[in-house]
Amino acid sequence: MTENYTALYEEHKKLGASFTDFGGWQMPLKYSSELAEHHAVRNAAGLFDLSHMGEVWVTGPQAGAFLDYALVGKLSAIADGKAKYSLICNADGGIIDDLITYRFGDEKYLVVPNAGNAPTVAAALAERAANFNVTVEDASAATSLVAVQGPKAEAILLKLTDESQHALVTGLKYYAFNEVSVAGHDVILARTGYTGEDGFELFLPNEGAASLWESVAQAGEEFGIVPCGLASRDSLRLEAGMPLYGNELSLERSPFDAGLGPVVALTSKEGDFVGRAALEAAKEAGTKRKLVGLKGHGRRAGRGGYPVLKDGNVVGEVTSGQPSPTLGYPVALAYVDVEHAGLGTALDVDLRGKAEPFEVVALPFYKRQK
Repeated sequence: MTENYTALYEEHKKLGASFTDFGGWQMPLKYSSELAEHHAVRNAAGLFDLSHMGEVWVTGPQAGAFLDYALVGKLSAIADGKAKYSLICNADGGIIDDLITYRFGDEKYLVVPNAGNAPTVAAALAERAANFNVTVEDASAATSLVAVQGPKAEAILLKLTDESQHALVTGLKYYAFNEVSVAGHDVILARTGYTGEDGFELFLPNEGAASLWESVAQAGEEFGIVPCGLASRDSLRLEAGMPLYGNELSLERSPFDAGLGPVVALTSKEGDFVGRAALEAAKEAGTKRKLVGLKGHGRRAGRGGYPVLKDGNVVGEVTSGQPSPTLGYPVALAYVDVEHAGLGTALDVDLRGKAEPFEVVALPFYKRQK
């Protein structure tokens, strides 16, 4: 597999990052301690490089109608300046990727797929556009994405934004965006975080990424900002109960298995869309296993692939799991047979031959104080 490097790779090297392959990209796993990075985001702020994510522009007179056909949600109904979480499925109803779509106007949308899936999603969108008056442009290679996450994120960005634009930052709602100048860089500033904390994502051309990164790091020093890698991003999103493609979501799973039925616009969207017939059948058939949250009663954590047991019988499988740094006990996401998926159900996770007690609990595991 070809190794890809973000425009911030040299910045990460200077900061002493440990690197790992993620979706074909060399990404920082951690800089010092993933625990320290995790706690910084919960208590102050963390600075993330998310430039491995994709950016696909959809423009043209039929942009909204096209996205309604290509994705499972009703994207044409998004208001200008707002974003929507959705899925792109194949004809069999399997999940190709989960993604966020931002609407700039009737004829202009930005679709943001996950790192390893970005080329696949861009190709699928281009193929599905054949009968629509739209242009699909994959701008992933030219675009960087920097995230500032944590309770101090807004205060840090206000230091870097002209007073005349402060309201564009403070007034930004969750799943919305504005076009703002931050530290002299014109960015798309979104509030669609993946950590369970308040936070912002800043899209900009690659050539400005290093300068912006350094400005944010410097402005955030007094607030305790630290650079954060993929390890803390994973523990943060797990506490927030958010699915990860390749773990909770895959071609083998339908949106209904993953608890994402409300994302599928079977009733609110007229006309056909890719996967509609299969998804209608999947909803009608019901799910055999559903995605649940598990809280451990011991100290040992379940990991992805570990069997979930009821009275010694396998009734599910862990998809993500680790000790929760914030809560102080193990947590996991797992697919469990529906008859054992009710809140409060006592289950075990097979930790390499030893059954450890867990309990089905409501998601998310962690919810920030407003």
